[in-house]
Amino acid sequence: MKLSPSLLSADFGSLRNEAHSVEALVDRFHWDVMDGHFVPNLTFGPPVVNALRDHTTKPFDIHLMIDRPAEYAPQFRVRAGDTITFHIEADDEPEAVFDAIAKTGAGAGLSLRPATPVATIEPWLDRIAYLLVMSVEPGFGGQRFIPEALARIRELRDLVGERDIEIAVDGGIHAGNVADVVAAGAEIIVAGSAVFGTADRPAAIRALREAVA
Repeated sequence: MKLSPSLLSADFGSLRNEAHSVEALVDRFHWDVMDGHFVPNLTFGPPVVNALRDHTTKPFDIHLMIDRPAEYAPQFRVRAGDTITFHIEADDEPEAVFDAIAKTGAGAGLSLRPATPVATIEPWLDRIAYLLVMSVEPGFGGQRFIPEALARIRELRDLVGERDIEIAVDGGIHAGNVADVVAAGAEIIVAGSAVFGTADRPAAIRALREAVA
């Protein structure tokens, strides 16, 4: 299991310090980029994400919950190993978004809302390196895990087959349910409140890892 804590649950006034507080204990950092249109929340944009890029060596998972991902994906400054993920439900044609992400040098990822049929992404599997399964309705941190997501993870795991695609799961994951999520087929766990919402972050991260050991 790889751990990608979501900076959506961190202290926005001290993002560099927040990232450094867990950097040695995690594998990646997850950014929830929201535009107030595709989802009813407004968070980070390219300037904020780019400002932290030089202050950590960990890969970034940049999750675009926005209407026009083809326009904004090129504005993120990325490194090898970073991914930019967009939603299949976004306004832009997927082909245009994939082309825009490819020009940045990042890996391309796809995500889908909890109610979107899994088969929707099948035509694009050969273009992605990263698949993000939402186990809450996208827009806000701190939500409860949707139990039906486990069946969707298994379905997507079967759909991916032998392709070299990492499956990540985002939303409501904690030490009490992470083992079930990994058993269903998740390889990357996105955890926000379970990490940044605790006073003892090393203990919280250790609990997540030990739950699937």
